[in-house]
Amino acid sequence: MLCPCRGKLKLLVGSLSFVILFTWLYLLVGNSESEYQDAYRQIFRFLERNDLCETDYSGLFFLCSDLIHVACVCAGHNASRDVVTLVKSILFHRRNPLHFHFITDTVANQILSTLFQSWMVPSVQVSFYDADELKSEVSWIPNKHYSGIYGLMKLTLTKALPSNLSKVIVLDTDITFATDIAELWAIFRKFTEKQVIGLVENQSDWYLGNLWKNHKPWPALGRGFNTGVILLYLERLRRIGWEQMWRLTAERELMSMLSTSLADQDIFNAFIKQNPVLVHQLPCFWNVQLSDHTRSEQCYTEVSDLKVIHWNSPKKLRVKNKHVEFFRNLYLTFLEYDGNLLRRELFGCPSQASSESTLQHALEELDEDDQCYDFRRERIMVHRVHLYFLQYEYTPTDDGTDITLVAQLSMDRLQMLEAICKHWEGPISLALYMSDAEAQQFLRYAQASEVLKNRKNVGYHIVYKEGQFYPVNLVRNVALRNVNTPYVFLTDVDFLPMYGLYDYLRKSIVQLDMASTKKALVVPAFETLRYRLSFPKSKAELLSMLDMGTLYTFRYHVWTKGHAPTNYAKWRTATTPYKVEWEADFEPYVVVRRDCPEYDHRFVGFGWNKVSHIMELDAQEYDFIVLPNAFMIHMPHAPSFDISKFRSSPSYRYCLTTLKDEFHQDLSRKYGSAALKYLTAQRNI
Repeated sequence: MLCPCRGKLKLLVGSLSFVILFTWLYLLVGNSESEYQDAYRQIFRFLERNDLCETDYSGLFFLCSDLIHVACVCAGHNASRDVVTLVKSILFHRRNPLHFHFITDTVANQILSTLFQSWMVPSVQVSFYDADELKSEVSWIPNKHYSGIYGLMKLTLTKALPSNLSKVIVLDTDITFATDIAELWAIFRKFTEKQVIGLVENQSDWYLGNLWKNHKPWPALGRGFNTGVILLYLERLRRIGWEQMWRLTAERELMSMLSTSLADQDIFNAFIKQNPVLVHQLPCFWNVQLSDHTRSEQCYTEVSDLKVIHWNSPKKLRVKNKHVEFFRNLYLTFLEYDGNLLRRELFGCPSQASSESTLQHALEELDEDDQCYDFRRERIMVHRVHLYFLQYEYTPTDDGTDITLVAQLSMDRLQMLEAICKHWEGPISLALYMSDAEAQQFLRYAQASEVLKNRKNVGYHIVYKEGQFYPVNLVRNVALRNVNTPYVFLTDVDFLPMYGLYDYLRKSIVQLDMASTKKALVVPAFETLRYRLSFPKSKAELLSMLDMGTLYTFRYHVWTKGHAPTNYAKWRTATTPYKVEWEADFEPYVVVRRDCPEYDHRFVGFGWNKVSHIMELDAQEYDFIVLPNAFMIHMPHAPSFDISKFRSSPSYRYCLTTLKDEFHQDLSRKYGSAALKYLTAQRNI
């Protein structure tokens, strides 16, 4: 809603009128949108009667009056990354509540639904619509554009979006906002009664037909219009029979053009050519098009003129433009911007019951005077998660024995990825704990690596940094939940599995009847202190290196209890799998069914994060079976920041002991008297 008068607010910040106005707002506002709207109207009637307002843009003070609707078509892993940058640029500038409408394929739906659920941005709603259900509407149209069938989906929005939605801003995923989207939304008010579509003129010569000899574009009005930014008056479009009109236009033109070159844009332009009265031409700064040979430089004279930047060339950031460095830096700002900072409340917006308010309530329940407050706070924090950050492809095996290597890492372990991929040919699920900027560094690293870019069966899931602790078990669980195989190999990224371990484990799964029994297959762990290691190709070679002191049993010199139950002495001569019993502080690396218990979130940083998980496996009566011909080797690295805190901070160690005790109590409540042995074992240490 906009203030009905013109000019600028005449209210003085220090005046009594200003204070009364905002006091009145808070007294009037209830929890519903309708109550807020009523309050809003009363305030501006008051302003007008008292000659206190002459403005055309009231969003400066009262921000929840208009819910702005934004629609995007998004398909695949790459477009899902692009749309996050677009959303960041909108959220950074916005002062209104938003409702995003995404037409997605299955991949983008999974990625974006998880992202927004974990992002928890106040005053943002998100809806998803299945692109598969719309494909039949446009699949009959031959399209040469690289966007494929999804490049035609915007034609179907009157059908795809809710019938009670009257207006929507439609954006391509390669858009960056440099201003508040409310300014663009306000242009709907400038539409004449007949206008139904708002577009910016195309800034290249494409539709003039003079780019090369025999170039024959689709018909367009003048230079034509670019559909990267569209204002769609849905209510009016439905009224004039848009669906039938665009179909008739497409059918007529395809008789001579045979296919579209620029996807939906060709059909929109042919439609407008026949119905020019229906288009509202937007100022060109609402879609500054950075493709080669455009006239975009005529849209602005200084930075403040910029509203929307559109990277509509297949070259994207490598496009030629006099000011491309400035545009690129603006884009990179949002690309690497900390999305956690966008979780800010909008001033004056009515509160809504949501996951964010539930989280806030949980935080308020914590005792801030508790010495372990920071640990407890970490347990209930919700981290943003971007699943499948890179292209992922997986084809299930026929025999039901496939197994995924599951691990977590941060930026300082990135160098291990290539080696792991060389040692393990099966599927991998990795959760990476990173900042927004680090995630982009990882992306560049992966795209430059011949090894990584050729592996499509590795799922990379970004868990964004927040808080002072490394939420190691939460990160592990993200990797574990997003496994597509029946079995998982739970490991750490510092370990290299022996060559051929993937095939050996699949055979062991069958031999040990993992499908119908509760077993945890133990892969014996070793370590080297050498950064350069001639990796053993067999058990015999490993035993030789063990005898020569090139290798050691894992953590034998600092934490013997962690792997002592594996019984390395027996393993040396074993030729068949053997069962071992759980003991206190046992933390082997195991193969289990995918439906195993998750890791306990309360354990962050260093200490007890794996021990607690193995304890729960034992509580659920898993048998620990050591594999006689399997091994993995830990590679050396600098001590983590968390282990340094554990060693240097008495408070850290005290809180870890407290969390252990609480975990034991929870285990007893969950598994009854059978869990008492864990408490007894701990006290006997």
